Amino acid sequence: MNVEQQLKALAVRYQTVHIHDLFKNNPKRFEQLHRKQDGIVFDFSKQRLDQDVLDQLIALAKEKKLDQWIKTLFSQSEVNHTEHRSAMHWALRMPPITNLDDPNYAVNHLVHSQLEKMSAIVEKIQKGQFRGVTGEKITNIVNIGVGGSDLGPLMVCHALAPYQLDLNVKVHFASTMDGSQLSQIAENLNPASTLFIISSKSFTTIDTLLNAQTARKWLTDALGDHQSVIDCHFIGVSTNITKMNEWGISPDLQLNLWEWVGGRYSLWSAIGLPIAISIGMDRFKNFLAGAYAIDQHFQHTDWLDNLPVLLGLIGVWNNNYLDIHTHAILPYDGRLEYFTSYLQQLEMESNGKSVKRDDLPVSGQTCPIIWGEVGPNAQHAFYQLLHQGTATVSSDFIIAQSRYRGVVEPKVGKPFEAFQQQHRLSVANCLAQSRLLAFGSYAVEGSETLPIYRQYQGNKPSTTMIIPKLDPFYLGALIAMYEHKVFVQSVIWDINPFDQWGVEMGKTIAKELLPVLEGQTLEQQFDVSTQGLLNEFLN
Repeated sequence: MNVEQQLKALAVRYQTVHIHDLFKNNPKRFEQLHRKQDGIVFDFSKQRLDQDVLDQLIALAKEKKLDQWIKTLFSQSEVNHTEHRSAMHWALRMPPITNLDDPNYAVNHLVHSQLEKMSAIVEKIQKGQFRGVTGEKITNIVNIGVGGSDLGPLMVCHALAPYQLDLNVKVHFASTMDGSQLSQIAENLNPASTLFIISSKSFTTIDTLLNAQTARKWLTDALGDHQSVIDCHFIGVSTNITKMNEWGISPDLQLNLWEWVGGRYSLWSAIGLPIAISIGMDRFKNFLAGAYAIDQHFQHTDWLDNLPVLLGLIGVWNNNYLDIHTHAILPYDGRLEYFTSYLQQLEMESNGKSVKRDDLPVSGQTCPIIWGEVGPNAQHAFYQLLHQGTATVSSDFIIAQSRYRGVVEPKVGKPFEAFQQQHRLSVANCLAQSRLLAFGSYAVEGSETLPIYRQYQGNKPSTTMIIPKLDPFYLGALIAMYEHKVFVQSVIWDINPFDQWGVEMGKTIAKELLPVLEGQTLEQQFDVSTQGLLNEFLN
């Protein structure tokens, strides 16, 4: 039998084998099916697989030439073939290269020149030397972006809030095109001490530019309609220098991106300026270092011990062979409140494809539905479905080993035992939920006497990851691990994870509809539903 046939045969077996029996028949299962890398514990013993499945998944990866694709990714080749671009987000976290003969020297020089420019801006803000047009210190920074220009920095700033350098400098985020977020933020800010970051790879995204224009009017109404207001209160981050110049942003406050940086992979670049302002440039570089460590691990570690490869192949096994098409991300740490949203974009925008690289339709499932919530909240929301519903969901549980150690938290001071106890309770709940999902009623003593509505089927697969602590280094490592997971799966499914044509057409249609909403009469007729809704809205 070939690899595909072997995997299908194993899947038939694992449709009926219970996780409880896998542990019962192999007392060394945890020992054999967990890995440790740079302090990260990766336990996949509660997945519905064994060494035979792993061996065949590795064989599948070899058949799909994953090794060659990894080399292509970590080069300047056009791995994003539909847009004729490389995908070099990995270059954003490389340390300085001094060897002029290194093929990545020129790119590395560009990256670090922008890091130096970022560093100067961050230092100026942190020292209170960045002044508005009236001479007041900048104390509030509003990041205006959408998608990757918003989700990444928002997620990281929230996750690393305990590492914020200056509590007198606050970072805010506005992304919604209806202006609701921006209006609520601006309500409580002083224009004279507010700085806006306009983050847009193309500097043509209508959501971002509408908010930017509103911010501009808010400032000029308060401070005067002259260029010096723009010079002192706006930073631009984009690939499009021409558009930033036309908008009026001072060249000294323009930070550059490159076409080879995808939006959902851009938080490592100048798009991460809000992160650097919040936690400082040294910690931002430590964040990059965590991702770089995983880049090296991904490229050079045997696949049976390679965390991104294992994460990706396990997902393929669940999705394509066990018919589990929905995957929950369940961090047991409130600081990771936005992590699931971030991964939704990373995974579903990357791998939500139905056409292969050769333009033929895919023959099976690609990206599963990614969803989830911070664990304690999720327990009171949808765990009922996870445990006793009809759908089978695979899950990733994420916890930090240390929670209140080594960091002085805002308004907390030295760690208190009460907070340590809360952390232990959170971890206990995480481990309990993964145990119950896997073993079901086998995990409940005396379950055989319980009524059927209190029985638990179990056999719901999950992976548990323990990071030593949620700090810049390990958060960077965690994000990079999922980035490379996405790439592994794209290779197995033979799709391009770096374009997002599905996002573009809706925007085009919106531009066609906007004139009608603004009162223009067009000859173009829309479908009867859209036409009816337009009529109802306008009448």
